[in-house]
Amino acid sequence: MKRYPRDMYGYGSKPPKAKWPNSAKIALQIVINFEEGGENNILHGDTSSEAFLSEIVGANAWPNQRHANMESIYEYGSRVGFWRLYDLFKNIPITVYGVASALARSPNHVHAMKSANWEIASHGLKWIDYKDYKEKDELSDMAEAIRLHTEVTGVPPKGWYTGRSSENTIRLAAETGNFKYIADSYADDLPYWEEFGDHDQLIVPYTLDVNDMRFATPQGFNSGTQFLDYLKDSFTTLYMEGCNGSPKMMSIGLHCRLIGRPGRFEAIRKFLEFVNTHADVWIATREQIADHWMQTHPHKRFNRPSKMNRENFIDLYGGIFEHSAWIADNAYDYELSYAHDTATGLHNALCRAFRSAPKELRLKVLRAHPDLAGKLAQAKRLTSESTSEQASAGMDSLTDNERKIFTQLNLTYVKKHGFPFIIAVRDHNKASILSAFKTRINNDGDTEFLEACKQVERIAEFRLMDILP
Repeated sequence: MKRYPRDMYGYGSKPPKAKWPNSAKIALQIVINFEEGGENNILHGDTSSEAFLSEIVGANAWPNQRHANMESIYEYGSRVGFWRLYDLFKNIPITVYGVASALARSPNHVHAMKSANWEIASHGLKWIDYKDYKEKDELSDMAEAIRLHTEVTGVPPKGWYTGRSSENTIRLAAETGNFKYIADSYADDLPYWEEFGDHDQLIVPYTLDVNDMRFATPQGFNSGTQFLDYLKDSFTTLYMEGCNGSPKMMSIGLHCRLIGRPGRFEAIRKFLEFVNTHADVWIATREQIADHWMQTHPHKRFNRPSKMNRENFIDLYGGIFEHSAWIADNAYDYELSYAHDTATGLHNALCRAFRSAPKELRLKVLRAHPDLAGKLAQAKRLTSESTSEQASAGMDSLTDNERKIFTQLNLTYVKKHGFPFIIAVRDHNKASILSAFKTRINNDGDTEFLEACKQVERIAEFRLMDILP
């Protein structure tokens, strides 16, 4: 069984209505990353100095050495940058991604965060890269981060964001069962749910684009003006979508040592002024957004095709193509994913199996279909799906004359083409079915075979829409 574990579909073209409080057009969420004192440093038991997100272009880690310049840049963040941001945001709901070891080394900052009623989420034990960590070691650091965070702040974290994460991070964090939300994703403009065994985990995605880290990365921002323009453009797009009935969430990522520099700080201050010129903006912590989403959009599990075993898959979808369970059996072997857990997605997989079959097999599928208003319908021996479909177009309530016309057309059609006349009756009414019948009966064999196959696929699509999202 081949299964593709990534969700490339998400909410598709119809995201849920966020229903933000007070009918807000946008939820604005600002994160301050507090990492200073938790970065790579031999003083912290690491093997080298930090080399990430600083003013030093092309910085390299120094093995077994302290890096005085790098350390002082990080120190600027806690000594100056944090307090500049605190003065600006102390009356605004803010989420702090707090590295536990950094929080432990900065009690005055923690006191200020708590005094401002900011949410303090966990940013891990240390600000290091976990991509090569063994699961047990990452989990051990996660447990220690939660313990230390609780000890330092007085309450356990409700949100988690590693940042430099591994392929296991989200699953490991979810399996702890400790978090309202996990933020190690950049996959959407709205929160979404993921399933881990019996646990339903809310993901509140973060951002790397509306993020001051791009002051310290190639092709990033080289002036506060660029950052301000990007902030305003991002807000404008999302706000307009909210005005058009599809409210979203905007995340902003800030770092004390980056945006806290005077030449960049004006960008975030001016952006707040810009935001204040708009009505119906909900500025919230990530925990508040998570609470709202859990209440307004609780997770609803359903029997996902991509998660089924073969027996259940065939049992449920073997009749989508009339009396042709082999199609579902063949489709089960495809690389199914979250995208196939929708009517459209699974329809594509079943159609692939149908289309790739030899013509003889596809002809058997056509011949498995009943005549329209034929003897099987009169004897009430149609499948429940066919009975419902024919009834939807009034084919179960023909006059004697109408039944006589359809009976004659059926006989003529089958004699000429070798299979019953097939049409997706849910696209039609009685009159348009009769018109199509009279037109198509004159097609040549190859043309009508292709048209009949097309109609079979359309019937299957309708049937799947009765079962799946």
